[in-house]
Amino acid sequence: MTIYPLKFNPILKERLWGGTKLGDIFDKPIENDITGESWEISTVKGDISVVSNGELSGKSLQDLIDTNAEEVLGKSVVSRFGKEFPILIKFIDAKQDLSIQLHPNDELAKKRHNSFGKTEMWYIMDADEGADLIVGFNKDVTKEEYQKSIENDKLLDLLNYEKVKEGDTFFINTGKIHAIGAGVVLAEIQQTSDVTYRVFDFNRKDKDGNLRELHTEMALDAMDYTKKDDFKVAYDTTTDTVNEMVDCPYFKTNYINLTKNLKQDISSRDSFTIYMCVSGEAIVANEFGEATVKKGETVLVSANSKSIELKSKRATLLEVTI
Repeated sequence: MTIYPLKFNPILKERLWGGTKLGDIFDKPIENDITGESWEISTVKGDISVVSNGELSGKSLQDLIDTNAEEVLGKSVVSRFGKEFPILIKFIDAKQDLSIQLHPNDELAKKRHNSFGKTEMWYIMDADEGADLIVGFNKDVTKEEYQKSIENDKLLDLLNYEKVKEGDTFFINTGKIHAIGAGVVLAEIQQTSDVTYRVFDFNRKDKDGNLRELHTEMALDAMDYTKKDDFKVAYDTTTDTVNEMVDCPYFKTNYINLTKNLKQDISSRDSFTIYMCVSGEAIVANEFGEATVKKGETVLVSANSKSIELKSKRATLLEVTI
């Protein structure tokens, strides 16, 4: 099957902590002032991406995978994940602090939820002055110390805060307590999973006046209680080349800063390729066609592509493969 670079209709998510920047900055068609997420590429049940460009417009990504799995995903991806798209791609606007949470690993998620775990990475696209993230603990703690801090409403005293600016990148492995802070807009790449253990939500109430559910007990056996400085990603920003950012078992992400056209031979890749445009505008082309992406847009190139050409005089892209 000849599959040109595919764009999808954004799946917009209303969130208690969301704002308007997905519309203000990226021109997403938001309908309210608490839009927190734009799911760019998804096959999560009930939130399956639909093609928005070209002759395949209106087709769902899952339909394309079901009928052309190896061509879309790659043989190696199908051997690992079957006909499931293994990652979920999002843009997130945090007008308020997100809840403090963590995600279980594959083993625990499979046992409890028949799901994958949730390893993820964040690339900061915009941040208000003074904005920060919570990533991990500020010291080693015991399970008992952690439980006591929850009981006494002192959890915040144990957490590590990181000031952020555009371009900062964080890798969030399973078990690590974390939260996105107010004033941050970011690109998120994660395993296909919606399993989250919320442990503290600043005692906020939803629109109906109810406190949101916490997962205090479930989090205890999923959490890493040690202080680790393994989350900040250092990467090269050399122009017009592919710079490695993250290489983990679930996804690989590269940073590409374009000032001219860049052609890549991907005949041996055996994986789909995703481009998230985090600044500027570019044309993504394979042998079957092309698509234009601007800041805040995403494109999927099928695994049966032999080459990719990125055409731009000014753009920054995150390249994601398996």
